[in-house]
Amino acid sequence: LVLENIEYDHLCREFTTYREDLDEIVELIVETVCARRKTTRIAGADFPHEVVRSRFLKLDSSHIEFVMECLHNNTTEVRNMKQYLLTVLFNAPTTMNNHYTAQVNHDMHAGGW
Repeated sequence: LVLENIEYDHLCREFTTYREDLDEIVELIVETVCARRKTTRIAGADFPHEVVRSRFLKLDSSHIEFVMECLHNNTTEVRNMKQYLLTVLFNAPTTMNNHYTAQVNHDMHAGGW
């Protein structure tokens, strides 16, 4: 189900160089979706696990592409990669569009247009 939701075959073609990174993300999504617990900690806050599970099952290829971009553009040290990825995956559906809007606005005002 997860592979179908995120269009795994398409992502494999897009990220041939980063296939291992993609596979780790897929494993983390599956692990999180299949976990049996009441809450899941995301960015230091406990969320009902069903909320986290539901959001992870709604992830699609555009969200995974965003996560891969965040991962590869990050220049700060990540001490807990699992928590970092959980946070980016969880927040992707609610932050992705604003992130790209801010990027375009920055480029337009920085003389990129």
